[in-house]
Amino acid sequence: MIDDNSNMPAGGADDDLVAAMARGEARALGLLLERHGGRIAALARRMLGPGGDADDIVQETFLRLWSRATIWQPGRAQLSTWLHRVAANLAIDRLRRAKSVGLDEVPEPVDGGPAPDAGLGARDAMVLVDGAMRGLAPRQRLAITLCHYQELSNIEAAKIMGISVDALESLLARGRAKLKQTLMADRHWLMDAVATKAGPAPANTGGRGK
Repeated sequence: MIDDNSNMPAGGADDDLVAAMARGEARALGLLLERHGGRIAALARRMLGPGGDADDIVQETFLRLWSRATIWQPGRAQLSTWLHRVAANLAIDRLRRAKSVGLDEVPEPVDGGPAPDAGLGARDAMVLVDGAMRGLAPRQRLAITLCHYQELSNIEAAKIMGISVDALESLLARGRAKLKQTLMADRHWLMDAVATKAGPAPANTGGRGK
């Protein structure tokens, strides 16, 4: 039976809220969604890119938590780690099931990146980085997302991915190298495009006008 009228305090510990969920208290699920939903949504958006149905990943992650609440073992794992692991696996599965792209490819950004005649402002730089991230293999992208965007430690990220810290660091190194290569290529393209738009510099004849 679901109880929507619980007076549960919003500051309850994660394990206590999961226990309340196991008793059918829907308010507990809402509190956990408020507490962790934003970070899970950010992870999903970073992994899937624009139009990637990040909200579906969030919904499925918390539905799985609800279904497992009765068998949750307090103290065995941090809830935030478990939620990140579930969301990450769902996102990678979705990438791998996509019929229009390969395992290590994802769709291009919706806006196609910065306009050829645009300067490299903060927004343009963000678009370039996002595009480069979507060019990484899914597990490389996940490693960088967890460590750099979710600001988790290497140990936490390795636990989420179910790998050793050494394996995580290998993914990070390969991912960073690929990002650097892609961003350097994009930078040269952008500089060439701006130069082409501006046209040739006026010739300096060295003489005085008549």
